[in-house]
Amino acid sequence: MTAGSETGRRRYAVVGTGSRASLYIDALAGPYAATGTITAWCEPNRIRMDYYDQVLAAAGLPAPARYRPDEFGRLLEDQRPDAVIVTSPDYTHAGYAVQALQAGRDVILEKPVVTTPDGARKLARAAVAAAGTLTVGFNYRYAPRNSTLRQVIASGTIGEITSVHFEWALDTVHGADYFRRWHRDKAASGGLLVHKASHHFDLVNWWIADLPATVYARGALRFYGDENARRRGLADRPERSAGSPGLGTDPFALDLAADSTLRRLYLEAESQDGYLRDRDVFSPGITIEDNLAVLVTYRSGAFLTYSLNAHSPWEGYRVTVNGDAGRAELSVVERGYVGSVAAGGIMGRPVVDPMVSGAAASADGDAGDPRPVAQQLLVQRHWGPAQEVAITAADGPHAGGDAPLLESVFGGGSTADPLGRRAGYADGLASAAIGLAANESIATGRVIDVASLEIIPG
Repeated sequence: MTAGSETGRRRYAVVGTGSRASLYIDALAGPYAATGTITAWCEPNRIRMDYYDQVLAAAGLPAPARYRPDEFGRLLEDQRPDAVIVTSPDYTHAGYAVQALQAGRDVILEKPVVTTPDGARKLARAAVAAAGTLTVGFNYRYAPRNSTLRQVIASGTIGEITSVHFEWALDTVHGADYFRRWHRDKAASGGLLVHKASHHFDLVNWWIADLPATVYARGALRFYGDENARRRGLADRPERSAGSPGLGTDPFALDLAADSTLRRLYLEAESQDGYLRDRDVFSPGITIEDNLAVLVTYRSGAFLTYSLNAHSPWEGYRVTVNGDAGRAELSVVERGYVGSVAAGGIMGRPVVDPMVSGAAASADGDAGDPRPVAQQLLVQRHWGPAQEVAITAADGPHAGGDAPLLESVFGGGSTADPLGRRAGYADGLASAAIGLAANESIATGRVIDVASLEIIPG
């Protein structure tokens, strides 16, 4: 019997205490403090653990025990957590998850679940054999607009699915941020097709209840990076934003000091590990792509055409689902534009990803703006007019998806899940399989048979 079952509160260990961990830590320090407790950190950086110790202390909670990454096995033995929350850099996900599952622990794993085919195969074997469960943090499934599209498709209103067209636009706030931090290194993140698009591929897999069969992809670094900067005449760029003469006037310069969370988690923590959170997006060393196109054939015969652009002037996505009885179209504008640069960043705020930091770095659109922040789902059957399907209003990060995800994870399984929104290891691997196959296709120029990667169980 674990300590969690003795006290009625589940014991959690958190691996990786960067900004993404705040989603889970804040939940266990707030609305779910009565159901779970954090007993251990696994993190190489003392200052980041100090920051989250203070978050817990402000909620009247004790500081967890501390372990280095190479002490993770000892953490599992000493603390005997009921579950391990993994929010470390992407390339470490599979290793921690496999070790925790083999120790009989439940795992809550941030996406992407893996960054390599070998990691995927190891994770699949461990998950199949494990007594514990693995839950993937696919919060986009829980956003009402995405859940509503799932309902429309599952209802049969548009018939059997023949194709999906999915365009995702990341703006020069959110998109640029991937090129500042460790995600810029493809060996660490798998690139945007693994790190970012894992959300999108999972949505399509879930929407149409299907699995990928073949993948063909193309991608390139066309906007960010030093070569593109030189081509456009952007010479003499700094290595990083801190201390640069353009801080406050350069729209691509990130002022870590202007955001208290980023300052404490990263700027003040540099002395511990040398990690620079504010690398210039036009500096050398970027190995990921910023323009991507993917063609997926599903086992049913349906096609997916997917594109991602990471330097758009607006942010959002468009999805078209074609069926043999009609068509569904979901259009979303998350930010209408990025405003002009002022002291301290854009619109007087630091130039950061508001999905991560909570900062609102861009404008929602003025009255009469032809691209207002909005969402719309249209369904049109053959021989009839289009009908708008109402989407439940939701506040909060990721279009209202974070709160129901946390309830699913920490709420004790009390929430009904008729749409199958709670994602497990097989869902995470199916999503990663598309990104990994796409990366191989980009590298080789070939169509990749997903089954040949031996990633998807069954």
